[in-house]
Amino acid sequence: MRRLKVNTTRRREVLDLTDRVNALLAEAGFKAGLCHLLLLHTTAALTLADLDPGTDLDLLDAFTELVPKLQYRHAHNPAHVPNHILSALIGTSLALPVADGRLVLGTWQRVVLVEFEGPRPREVAVTLLPAL
Repeated sequence: MRRLKVNTTRRREVLDLTDRVNALLAEAGFKAGLCHLLLLHTTAALTLADLDPGTDLDLLDAFTELVPKLQYRHAHNPAHVPNHILSALIGTSLALPVADGRLVLGTWQRVVLVEFEGPRPREVAVTLLPAL
């Protein structure tokens, strides 16, 4: 297993990890199989997205509207609950095919980390499963 370290720079942001994951595949000499990504945090998420200019802000605005404004009972810090909910709804893992040493993605698909509670260091565990 490998680790991809990411330092977010804003409270909420969308970071494109596609090139970094492809670089990791090249460094590992991994040509074909499955790349599993697991974000090791509960106040951020991993997903696939189109990142045309402004789409990152549209995503953040839409995600924020998904979570109801309730009186949360989370003992550690109730203010964190909306971020935990977003992480759970969007997800923290992706399983993506690899062919010819690169992620197999649609034309506009990018692997993105969605930060809900930055800035902070984030870590993605990367497991590479070779094709049979």
